[in-house]
Amino acid sequence: MSSLVGPDEDDGSGKVPVPQEVQDAIRTLIRWAGDEPLREGLLDTPKRVARAWKEYCQGYSEDPAVHLARQFEEVGGYDEIVLLKDIPFQSHCEHHMAPIIGKAAIAYLPRDKVVGISKLARVLHGYARRLQIQERLTAEVAQCIWDNLRPHGVAVVIEASHACMTARGVRTPGVGMVTSRLMGTFLEDNRSRKEVLSLMGY
Repeated sequence: MSSLVGPDEDDGSGKVPVPQEVQDAIRTLIRWAGDEPLREGLLDTPKRVARAWKEYCQGYSEDPAVHLARQFEEVGGYDEIVLLKDIPFQSHCEHHMAPIIGKAAIAYLPRDKVVGISKLARVLHGYARRLQIQERLTAEVAQCIWDNLRPHGVAVVIEASHACMTARGVRTPGVGMVTSRLMGTFLEDNRSRKEVLSLMGY
């Protein structure tokens, strides 16, 4: 026990130190699950798990809107739908902290500015790397784009598999959940809505 790092100690690995209380909590969970946290194979597990969760949840330390700050006005008169689809992402369910793995399609109808397409994926990942429910994730991504780009319309569709359903509880693999959020012209105009959903493959 004495070899474990404390809250402000560096274990020499160059990695982020893990507070003792976090290691103890993970050790308690291992013991409660039925294993022995001090056996050889599990000695370093508390640190590994803690650092993994810091990475899984790194979205808490960033503001996704920052990725939309740089916008471009020289679009050559382009005024049609901008769509990025099949964006892979991973999140974790806030109810069981189990993985949510899926893909997203994000579209907007620009008013007078566009952003680099990678920024849409970065917004998604910024919100996904937090404890989430899929419905809120979908709404947060759409609202962020709506607030910062001020486009004519925004559409976000997310399709994902939830380990809290596939690996526990009802244990039903192969089930996908689809959520959508439409704003502006994609919500109000039936033709625009059909067009963007068709481009997304829905």
